Amino acid sequence: MLLREAIGSGLRQARTARRRTLRDISRVARVSLGYLSEVERGRKEPSSELLAAICEALGISVSDLLAAVAADMAAELRGPSRDEVLVPIGQRHTELRLAGRPGIPAAVPASSGGPVASAA
Repeated sequence: MLLREAIGSGLRQARTARRRTLRDISRVARVSLGYLSEVERGRKEPSSELLAAICEALGISVSDLLAAVAADMAAELRGPSRDEVLVPIGQRHTELRLAGRPGIPAAVPASSGGPVASAA
């Protein structure tokens, strides 16, 4: 995950938790609606001044946002929890393609124990 993506995600989480709209925050922070949207989607990296203005409009501190972002990025680096089962991308795509075909057993997620015959 890139830093700009993590920051954007943190800003969006803060905004939606406060039930604020992009338009509202963009007006208060004096940032264009399109630019704020790009920041939240991780496509643009805001300057420190713009980040401070957005955080102020959200009622959060830049340091709190960055601490949350750092924690999220650290959790991602640690990897999945032991309870989470990873399925290789190619395998999952095969399961999705085959699941809808008549006469072919439907696959279920790896965490449930394997393929199950479909009722055809």
